[in-house]
Amino acid sequence: MSRSVVHRVVSTIVAWMLLTASVVTFAQTRPEVTRLDPETARSFLWVGNSFFYYNNSMHGHVGALSAAAGQGHALRGTSVTISGSGLDWHDMASYLRPDGIGRYSFVGNNDIRFNKPGRQFDAVIMMDCSQCPIHPELKSAFHETVKKDAEILSRQGIQAVLFMSWAYKDKPEMTQQLAEQYTLAGNANHALVIPAGLAFARAIAARPDLELYQRDLRHPSIAGTYLAAATVLGAVTGKSPVGNTYTAGLDGELARFLQQTAWDTLQSYYGH
Repeated sequence: MSRSVVHRVVSTIVAWMLLTASVVTFAQTRPEVTRLDPETARSFLWVGNSFFYYNNSMHGHVGALSAAAGQGHALRGTSVTISGSGLDWHDMASYLRPDGIGRYSFVGNNDIRFNKPGRQFDAVIMMDCSQCPIHPELKSAFHETVKKDAEILSRQGIQAVLFMSWAYKDKPEMTQQLAEQYTLAGNANHALVIPAGLAFARAIAARPDLELYQRDLRHPSIAGTYLAAATVLGAVTGKSPVGNTYTAGLDGELARFLQQTAWDTLQSYYGH
């Protein structure tokens, strides 16, 4: 390995450590919404991009975690993703049209179950493109689209949820920037914010050698998806994922570390 490459790697690790020292406590803008009603938040529509659909889709891992937790029945999830998309690429009103997405589900031995007519989702988890909320030419579109979509959801009695994405591996400064914009948007639109990006930063601060990314330094490894899924489960149910028996094939000790990291992040972010 050349000296320049070594210097770059060391610089990135140091940047992560310095950044996460402040991000872990996240003492700037505080979220105003800190929980959903678990009794009325059982069915979720996921609207986003490839950060969601990598590793056989994050919503599937959340469903498996919730099933293993034994909290009533597994959370139902339906994912609507477009590769490379910003939130403004999605037509929220169309997704929620009567007799559209979610009208039936595949269950058991690939049997079809027709769901009750009417509103199919209790909440929608929304994510913008990985840098849109902080891009100088796209930040305004992020806030405008969240406002528009939150109003559409509110009119139908559906809860708005924002998924705070993570920094690129080689650009750790994105963590704080994304956290600030997602929190501001959540507060402005009475939406729960899931701090997945802060969970990534906390995990890397504790274990700098842990690989949460694919080789492209952007998309999540299976450990990254699992960490994000555990953070989602804890956020939407208000219950700790620590001790969950579903590990997505990860080593048990690693899975427990990621579960604990997700829960610690939620406690810190929401101020519980």
